[in-house]
Amino acid sequence: MRRGKGRSRPLLFLDVDGPLNPYAAQPERRPEGYTTLRVPHGSGTTGGLLSRRRSLRVWLNPEHGQALLRLDYELCWATTWMDDANRWIGPVLGLPDLPFVEFGDALFQERPDGVHWKTCPLVDYAGGRPFAWVDDEQSDLDHAYVTAHHHGPGLLHHVNPRIGLREADFLALADFARSLETSRSTG
Repeated sequence: MRRGKGRSRPLLFLDVDGPLNPYAAQPERRPEGYTTLRVPHGSGTTGGLLSRRRSLRVWLNPEHGQALLRLDYELCWATTWMDDANRWIGPVLGLPDLPFVEFGDALFQERPDGVHWKTCPLVDYAGGRPFAWVDDEQSDLDHAYVTAHHHGPGLLHHVNPRIGLREADFLALADFARSLETSRSTG
């Protein structure tokens, strides 16, 4: 069920590598239902991470795009790919151009408190708005940070980078969005 015009949907922060690209799967065995994308060297993707000579292999499941669009969220990239996710990832998944979190100086900067470098920028971007964050790198420290600094509901949903998003993950995300609707109607 879509919300009325006066209400905004929660944000769904999407990481690429891990949830959408099961990069840790056995390299010689592409997961069933996935297609292989080769991103050429020097294409400017992943925050300048493509410094090696070979192209980057990315496995994507085209069905994930429609499954994400069916969720009651506003989708937003939360990945080192940043806007390059709109160029390389979105088209394979059938997603429209999405907003993205610009990580700026936080990109890959290790924090002394052990909180992931994405966590603070995501909380700031959400600005108190409910969100779910799909990633393969969150820890208990990130959960504690969100609880202490985010003034709204937040779900940090870990995805195994060996298998990527599965049906159970989509169900958990849908349940969280439904719980927000339920809490608004009873509150």
